[in-house]
Amino acid sequence: MNAYQQKWIEMLKVANLRDWKIEPAGDDITIEMPHLTDLKLIRDNLPEVLGQLSLDIHEPKERLQFIFKNGHENFEYVLNPTEEDLNKA
Repeated sequence: MNAYQQKWIEMLKVANLRDWKIEPAGDDITIEMPHLTDLKLIRDNLPEVLGQLSLDIHEPKERLQFIFKNGHENFEYVLNPTEEDLNKA
């Protein structure tokens, strides 16, 4: 686990997101939420929320993929995408 990934995990765990399981998964972060969590709402607000949180992270930025799951569906969000990530879109 790299320092940037570790800092994000620490920040998310400190936020006390009730019943959210936040774990490293290789170079990514997996976030499992309760089944009733509205992933569309999370996805719509994610760029703004992560942008605000990133102001408190002073580690060198690295590519980091967040994988959100609620037991029914999932989605991925890449922070600091690489050229390869951008070419996939």
